[in-house]
Amino acid sequence: MNQVIRQFPHLGASVDSWDLNRVVAELRQVRLHSRAQNGQSGARRGYELPSRDALRDIVKELIGVLFPRRLGPADLREENEDYYVGHRLDIALHALRRQVRLDLIYGLQQQDLVPKDDLHSNEELEWQATEVVRKLALSLPRLRRVLDADLLAGYQGDPAARSIDEILLCYPGIVAISHYRLAHELHLAGVPLVARIITEIAHSETGIDIHPGAQIGEGFFIDHGTGVVIGETTIIGRWVRLYQAVTLGAKRFPVSADGTLVKGQPRHPIVEDDVVIYAGATLLGRITIGRGSTIGGNVWLTQSVVPGSVITQADNQSELVSDGLGI
Repeated sequence: MNQVIRQFPHLGASVDSWDLNRVVAELRQVRLHSRAQNGQSGARRGYELPSRDALRDIVKELIGVLFPRRLGPADLREENEDYYVGHRLDIALHALRRQVRLDLIYGLQQQDLVPKDDLHSNEELEWQATEVVRKLALSLPRLRRVLDADLLAGYQGDPAARSIDEILLCYPGIVAISHYRLAHELHLAGVPLVARIITEIAHSETGIDIHPGAQIGEGFFIDHGTGVVIGETTIIGRWVRLYQAVTLGAKRFPVSADGTLVKGQPRHPIVEDDVVIYAGATLLGRITIGRGSTIGGNVWLTQSVVPGSVITQADNQSELVSDGLGI
């Protein structure tokens, strides 16, 4: 009896059919090699990572709490609205604390700062996770007000929209923005992996890629949305509107002496208040789009523009981009 059959007796003839012994052994060698390259010791492999599935459920609960009469249960009435919000919020925040704690553990592992005692019972980590979640909870009223402005911007910016409810229930842009708003708070609180997972959940559902580190003012609207990319160090002012396939990306990536990318430096555009950027426009580098400007469709822009500018393909001068073009 071979090793795989001893471990998984229910497999039976499948071991011979699929050559499972060989596949399992080779996969094990690949895993060990990968862990050795990434500096993962045996002691560190036992810890969990934050769960994408758990965070998807948590965010759904949090957004439902923000808009209980629209996204909550159909039988919810005003007289029991506060009870519903409190009950569901308590469940979501307890679940989020676990995911935040896992992110904090992961951060310590990456820095080789693992405490001597067991991480999952560490009181300091428990306190830190609780504080992160408490601050997020306290930010929810402000986030609701900001999202109300985002919804209003969508309604005012799209002649096809018939109501605020339609924007909330149907528009992928508001899905991506609401996920981003929650993720940004967590990013600022020092749990970047949880934050990134949350925005990537929205990315996979909508095709809109917003890094949680971006700074975006209120009244933000993304119409249609598919293919929009907003990079980590982007700064967007108030009442800005984007259309599908807009990229706010990096022109080039600085490289250190050892050939690795220099991370964290400002490399994405600054978009001031009241700017409209039409479909397919690509804006690269740490440029500034002045207040009240309009950037036309399919424009390729690597230079700053003054407030009130109208930039179209016809009058936009092209610029050779080198040294690591990217987004």
